[in-house]
Amino acid sequence: MTCKILETFDLHGLYKKGDIMLGGIFPVQYLSIPPELSFTSKPNKWKCDSLDFSGFQSAQTMAYAIDEINRNVSLLPNITLGYRLFDNCIRMPIGLRAAAVLINGQDSIVYDYSCSQAPPIVALVGDAGSAPSIAISRILSLFGMPMVSYFSTCPCLSNKVEFPSFFRTIPSDDFQVKAMVEIIKHFGWTWVGVIGSDDEYGHTALKTFSDVFQNVGCLSFTEIIPKSNDKLKISRIISSIKQSTAKVIIIFAVSRDISFLLNEIILQNITGKQWIASEAWSLGSLAREENFYWLGGTIGIAIRRKDIPNLENFLLQVRPDFDPANNLVIRFWETMFECKFPENSSTFLNSKTCTGSEDLKSLSTAYTDTSQLRSAYNVYKSVYALAHALHDLMMCKQGEGPFENGSCADIFNVQPWQVLFYMRKVNFINPLGERVAFDKNGDALGIYDIVNWQKINQGKITIKTVGVYDESVITGKALTIQDNEIFWNFPSKLAPESICSKSCQPGTRKASRKGEPVCCFDCVPCAEGEISTVVDSSECFRCPSDFWSNPGRNQCVEKEVEFLSFEESMGITLTTIAALGICVSFSVLAVFIHFRETAVVKANNSELSYFLLVSLALCFLCSLFFIGEPSHVTCRLRHVAFGISFVLCISCLLVKTVVVIIAFKATVPGNNRIKWFGAVQQRGTVFFFTSVETLICILWLVISPPVPAKNTNSEHSKIILECNVGSVTGFACVLGYIFFLACVCFVLAFLARNLPDSFNEAKFITFSMIIFLAVWIAFIPAYVSSPGKYTIAVEIFAILASSFGLLMAIFTPKCYIILLKPELNNKRSLMGRSTNNKNAVCL
Repeated sequence: MTCKILETFDLHGLYKKGDIMLGGIFPVQYLSIPPELSFTSKPNKWKCDSLDFSGFQSAQTMAYAIDEINRNVSLLPNITLGYRLFDNCIRMPIGLRAAAVLINGQDSIVYDYSCSQAPPIVALVGDAGSAPSIAISRILSLFGMPMVSYFSTCPCLSNKVEFPSFFRTIPSDDFQVKAMVEIIKHFGWTWVGVIGSDDEYGHTALKTFSDVFQNVGCLSFTEIIPKSNDKLKISRIISSIKQSTAKVIIIFAVSRDISFLLNEIILQNITGKQWIASEAWSLGSLAREENFYWLGGTIGIAIRRKDIPNLENFLLQVRPDFDPANNLVIRFWETMFECKFPENSSTFLNSKTCTGSEDLKSLSTAYTDTSQLRSAYNVYKSVYALAHALHDLMMCKQGEGPFENGSCADIFNVQPWQVLFYMRKVNFINPLGERVAFDKNGDALGIYDIVNWQKINQGKITIKTVGVYDESVITGKALTIQDNEIFWNFPSKLAPESICSKSCQPGTRKASRKGEPVCCFDCVPCAEGEISTVVDSSECFRCPSDFWSNPGRNQCVEKEVEFLSFEESMGITLTTIAALGICVSFSVLAVFIHFRETAVVKANNSELSYFLLVSLALCFLCSLFFIGEPSHVTCRLRHVAFGISFVLCISCLLVKTVVVIIAFKATVPGNNRIKWFGAVQQRGTVFFFTSVETLICILWLVISPPVPAKNTNSEHSKIILECNVGSVTGFACVLGYIFFLACVCFVLAFLARNLPDSFNEAKFITFSMIIFLAVWIAFIPAYVSSPGKYTIAVEIFAILASSFGLLMAIFTPKCYIILLKPELNNKRSLMGRSTNNKNAVCL
């Protein structure tokens, strides 16, 4: 079948025959002149000029890798690889034409793809740029032909739906962003600015970086570098840099775009910034001595560098070849030695003539420099990846193959789509000891060198490798940096601190500032009883109920347990006063017993007086149950003893008051009521009133008794051991009953206070009840407002004060007469009725 030819043109390339052919497209010449389109005649051919030695080195690296594989008896044994490489002149039309020629196998472009011959290449290495790779990959994917790029970084090429046959040995820009974020995390920077170029590379990188970095820190500003020297936009970027407190600035752009911004940075003398360079400019032309004052210490991401053994010797062995298929060598030679071969010298009359015997070793150029093999190393890996895919294809055993009916591909008639199948499974260690594999998107493992711009002897600028980012690391960190090898362009010679707010130390929490990024915050001390134990805690945590925060608010410590103990000064004082009250009560009782036959004792109902003194002693004694660590026994005893003792005491006073009233009424002729309220009735009344209180206490203890409890609410920093009353109703009934009896006693005593008889004891009972009620009414606010153990102290004080009030008010006058005025202790003095009788005494 005849194939229809659309256009013919010349391409510059390299060629070597082999059993299996690989294609390659490289940017060797960087100037191109498009033909003039007059549409009146056939257009001229594209013209390319200005050879780039680095591009030619990459092409020769592919040739070297193929030569090395052919010499390796364990890889593709008995199979020779060949290559056909073309220059794309950094122009997409030329690159597309080169790809079409490689697929077609002719130096012509055809549109009829039904030609019977098989594609002359099984895979393609290239292109360098993302844009041409996108275009070429769309064509190659129609044939299922693998394309392995060594320099296309656009994340869009990871889309296997659009680019099913595309692979690359350079990491995607997504990995570059991850590496940059890891560097920023390594140095603890959380406040950075980011700048990108005004193209797909810059916009995509900015978006990806913003998405990834938001989990690490905050962006102080985001700016776009214009493609032209737009003064207004450049000034805006400079203003953002100067106003920002961020010390670290990341730039995603090529050197050409950054040069406009750099001129303004130098003009305004902006220093004190740490620049982070993307791989597009980390190794570029900006690393010059005149820029070092402002850009020195720049940390950058760079494509992985490796030394390829014997490559330099291979490059130096290149010799002119006048085969048209190797015409690119002629261009290289003429450019390298600035001469022309006789075949080409007719158009350059005054040029030096090339002999072909010139010595490459005599010149030092980017072609012969193998110390920075980065893109060339990616070419090397690309070729080996294809070779291993072919090797796996060749090692297939019939019946166990991946194709229909377990069949295998024929290595001598291999089809590109068969190679594509094995490319997806490539995973090997190359001769330089590095693993080569592709993920599900055809992307290489994310491996970068971390470089630093430094100045060495005599002011020469060097780009030193100070670390590695390797995402293939299974254990340990992907990022490894030798911090002591980094040059910091700061007076301190130390890494800068780039944060919006300093970290909140343990004991504080972060409080966001309104209208500012989350990285800008204030540090607020934790409240009492709350702690934070980590740096930059977003909240404080409350301590358990039995714990409290220490002064630094960074640790929970056990709360101080507090109760009124016998050992402390307050406990000793109250115990002493209680003991004194008991002694006084029993002393008075002893006096009354000793002088029981005297008129004063008899006149005051000695039996009730004995009961009253014993009950007062019990009142003093019950206060001791309130001192010491609460227990189940003491909690029950303190309130029960308190209630019964005071009811017994007030019952005695109440009966005494009733006796006074009845006794006065009995002095009226014909009134014999005193017979009906004799000693038996008096004892019975006291017993009855006391039994009621006892019954209330028994019911209280049975239903819901007082129990020991930990009070953590009164004082948050302390645990106050106290007695929980259990049933509030029971406790209220106990106190209410006491208050009721006291009020009745007070009312009766008050009504009888002015009875005209020296025998009248009601006025003293009235006075004692006033003291009693006053003490307990004052007790209520004092009890409520007293903290901790002082609450118990107030309660004990009320018991002691009211007990002493009753004891002193009732018995002081009597003891005064018995002990100090015995001459008045007779019936005559007690019964004196005349108001003018100075010897009359009122008891």
